[in-house]
Amino acid sequence: MRGDRSPRPVPRHREGTPMEDTEPKATEPAAADGTRPPPGPKRKRLRRTRRITLAVLLVLLLPLLTAETALRLNYLGDPADGTHTRDRDAIWLGHAWVDGRKKDADLTALARDLETTGIRDLYVHTGPMEHDGTLPESRYPRARWLVDAVHRELPGVRVQAFLGDVLATESPDGMRLEKAATRAAVVASARQVLDAGYDGVHLDLEPLHSGDRNFLSLLDDVRAVTRARDARLSVAAHQIDPLPGFHSFWGTVAGHPKWWSQKFFGQVARRVDQIAVMSYDTMQPLESLYGGYVAQQTSLALEATPPTTHLLMGLPFYHENRFGHWNHAETVAAAVRGVRLGLSRTDADRERFGVAAYIDFAATQEDWRSYREGWVQR
Repeated sequence: MRGDRSPRPVPRHREGTPMEDTEPKATEPAAADGTRPPPGPKRKRLRRTRRITLAVLLVLLLPLLTAETALRLNYLGDPADGTHTRDRDAIWLGHAWVDGRKKDADLTALARDLETTGIRDLYVHTGPMEHDGTLPESRYPRARWLVDAVHRELPGVRVQAFLGDVLATESPDGMRLEKAATRAAVVASARQVLDAGYDGVHLDLEPLHSGDRNFLSLLDDVRAVTRARDARLSVAAHQIDPLPGFHSFWGTVAGHPKWWSQKFFGQVARRVDQIAVMSYDTMQPLESLYGGYVAQQTSLALEATPPTTHLLMGLPFYHENRFGHWNHAETVAAAVRGVRLGLSRTDADRERFGVAAYIDFAATQEDWRSYREGWVQR
């Protein structure tokens, strides 16, 4: 649409002469006194539609612009002194570590890399579980080798079985936590991996909607098993509502309530030993906005997590470009700075706190360098 109402240039033939109009212009005829009649009903409806469309766009865009501006401001300032590793960090490891693809030389290289970090927990992909909650032992034939080798090469580092599956919350296919038999099978799978030598159980069930009481019940049952074995229970957690009730709004608009309420996050955190926020795939288009978002998430998570629970914030050690994750924006450097800013503003002295890197097989040297220089600092 042209906004200046200036006349359009007259189209010309190739010879350069003006073209004659071949059809009459669709204008309202002038009255006898030279005035134009008022616009007809069709033109009134068009103007009304344009005004409504503009109003709707403003209603949608103004809150978004306000929120993004707040995130940019949240990225300003300097982190407090001492906001760096407490030697309580973690990393997610791929399935190759337990299915036979990784060998002794790979473990030696991993041990060498981790010596200069604060990583003390390894979440090793040991599933996926079946939709009924069971876990075939054939999926982790080298688990005992890995656990023994880590304990030998990296004393003090724990190896937790990363058990995941897709939930049937947004599609008909997947695990159904509302079934008591399924939850009981997951508990049995947790007991099964502890029997294999793991130091803990790490659950990652997605997409998990905020307020899921069946998940809370499952955590209670699994924790009874891990406590009896003096083992750890940890979970991969969804992000927290950036605005109150945002998960409900997004669920209505997109059919995917991506976030958890802060209340539900706290209910989960009180039932586990460790909670690791998947603070990536944030839809943020700029590095500064992503860093500001991580700072906000860190503050929200600290407020909801009791000091007795170990809180970890996720770092994106992978590289994709798709809707929801922009590689140029979601960098390890921005995430680390955001974590430090959120920690500084909310609970700078929190002891049971760290970061968790996702995932080993996609990590670059730049990812490791940003983590060491920004967070480890030694």
